[in-house]
Amino acid sequence: MAGETAHFGLRNWPAAPAIRPFELTPRQEKLVDMAQAGLAEPFRGISCTGSVAQGLFPPAAADASLPQLLDAARAFLTSLDAAQRRAACLAIDDEAWRQWSNFHPWLMPRSGICLADLGHDQRKAALALLRETMSATGYQTARDVMRLNEHALEITGKPEEYSEWYYWVSIFGTPSPNEPWGWQIDGHHLNVNCFVLGDQLVMTPILMGSEPVLARFGKHKGTRVFAAEEEQGHALMSALSAEARQLATIGTELPWEVFAGAFNDNRHIEPRGIRYTDLPQEGRERLEGLLATYIGQIRPGHAELRWAEVKHHLDNTHFAWIGPFDDTSAFYYRILSPAILVEFDHQPGIVFDNNTPSRDHIHTLVRTPNGKDYGKDLLRQHYLQWHTDDHGTHTHSHSTAEPADRSAAEAPK
Repeated sequence: MAGETAHFGLRNWPAAPAIRPFELTPRQEKLVDMAQAGLAEPFRGISCTGSVAQGLFPPAAADASLPQLLDAARAFLTSLDAAQRRAACLAIDDEAWRQWSNFHPWLMPRSGICLADLGHDQRKAALALLRETMSATGYQTARDVMRLNEHALEITGKPEEYSEWYYWVSIFGTPSPNEPWGWQIDGHHLNVNCFVLGDQLVMTPILMGSEPVLARFGKHKGTRVFAAEEEQGHALMSALSAEARQLATIGTELPWEVFAGAFNDNRHIEPRGIRYTDLPQEGRERLEGLLATYIGQIRPGHAELRWAEVKHHLDNTHFAWIGPFDDTSAFYYRILSPAILVEFDHQPGIVFDNNTPSRDHIHTLVRTPNGKDYGKDLLRQHYLQWHTDDHGTHTHSHSTAEPADRSAAEAPK
């Protein structure tokens, strides 16, 4: 979120400032209060039935291995000096997992190491994590989001707020072929969380957005994001009868933000709108195609595994729409099932001076309900299976990628 700003050198800004060198506006104070309240709640996960369902995601062997991602993580850590590794490395269960946000970098503390403070080869090594986690299409979108954040600088002239490299990377745990670990990239309009356990991968929550969604000038002129997500969502509504559209529509006023964004890890969302089984055949096909677009952000092999997981719950999947339905108006849509939550929202202007939502500012979000975000449920099951003492008591170590230098107690919160 943008707003009033104080001008200072961001690259000299500490990762976890004790005192901000500026006064918060009432809106900013509200955002910070919301963040603190959300983080104060123990993690449960997104729910759609009033409580988090257990046993939906049992650990299972995957046919798609992850050696390239493991190699990328190790190469990134090797590229860092000792001080940089201390900044980048956190315990596997550190609460920093949940501290990502779409806020501008000076509003909330960031964990990890900022790409702006790294050299060319180190940035390249960091981006390899993103490339090996995502599909070619997903990686292209993520990089274009970063480039459009640089374009926002060209528009606003605010280098303290916008840059292609104002993104923080963290490694959780020790990258390993059989022990749990993960990584995160966190910044404006790009927040990717990746948890790895053996050959299993969880890539949620993931928020990607942009304002503008098209660079009309500058060094990234022609760069465009979220065209498919926007067009396919609109096409799905087009495939419905007037009666079915009315059933899908759950409101007229767009939300100011996606419902399950940052600091909403425990959000309860009622299944509303139109159920998959009530869609016409064309509508079902378009809903499946729209889901495939979001699931297709994940690397090949694991995308197919994720699709199988989601397909199992298609009959209990709902599509909901907020806003008018025409060729120009802004809109919001949501897909919700026990296995996936997708949100798409047109936002008011921040870079541009418009107070109402427009199609030039988009946020997209994907989560895994019922406790699987951040791989939490997989980690819980792993501890239950492998980390119990002789009395059956749950125990685990807080290993990090540099355990000799960093204990869990020292990890930034």
